[in-house]
Amino acid sequence: MTKKIDNKIEEVIEKCPVETALDVLAGKWKILILWYLRAETKRFNELQKLLPRTTQKMLIQKLRELEQDGIVHREVYPVVPPKVEYSLTEYGQSLKPIIKSLYLWGEIHKERNPKS
Repeated sequence: MTKKIDNKIEEVIEKCPVETALDVLAGKWKILILWYLRAETKRFNELQKLLPRTTQKMLIQKLRELEQDGIVHREVYPVVPPKVEYSLTEYGQSLKPIIKSLYLWGEIHKERNPKS
């Protein structure tokens, strides 16, 4: 595809859809967050316990990115102490088969490569 900018013709290279998906889901924390949210809503502390090797700051950052992309819904309840729950949006639910496939592939890979 080409477009004209300032009387110059520039070629615009479109991203491959796989690259787009990787841009949104990059890093192991996002995939793991989605894995844990696949079945039910989780509170922030529950996610933190399920992901002990991540920092609170990193978890918050990745949850916000997933929320901005419309994949995760954040529900804040006006109580003391504050209660925040995370769940997959309807759009986020569309990732469940992909995440399950990753899980199944991971099981096969572990069987074939026990040192992994």
